Amino acid sequence: MLVSLILSFSPAFAFGPKRYHDGETQRGLASWYGSEQQGHLTADGETFDMHQFTAAHRHLPFGTIVRVTNRSNGLSVDVRINDRGPFGDGDRIIDVSSAAADVLQMKRAGTVPVEVEIIQLGSPGRANQG
Repeated sequence: MLVSLILSFSPAFAFGPKRYHDGETQRGLASWYGSEQQGHLTADGETFDMHQFTAAHRHLPFGTIVRVTNRSNGLSVDVRINDRGPFGDGDRIIDVSSAAADVLQMKRAGTVPVEVEIIQLGSPGRANQG
């Protein structure tokens, strides 16, 4: 009883999920995925196509457009969030499709330091799907 009372007054419960805004940036590592997921369903119900400019993010609403910039070489690509991930490694903040990884020239490295900028926030109603 006491635990539930304390939790109900904690900041996470008081303010709800994090709210994102256009122009917000995050820094961390990006990884990529391709043929192993080709044709599988993404968290938002689409069929994954490694030739499209899409990405997985843990929390951003589906449909959000972000600009991913490879901090090692300055190359950037805009992708649409349609999946959830990356999972397991707290340093990785985004998984991009094979097509996006080609533009970023990151395939050989596997993971690269990136900046992720929100260009256009997707529908907040879709934020918790997946």
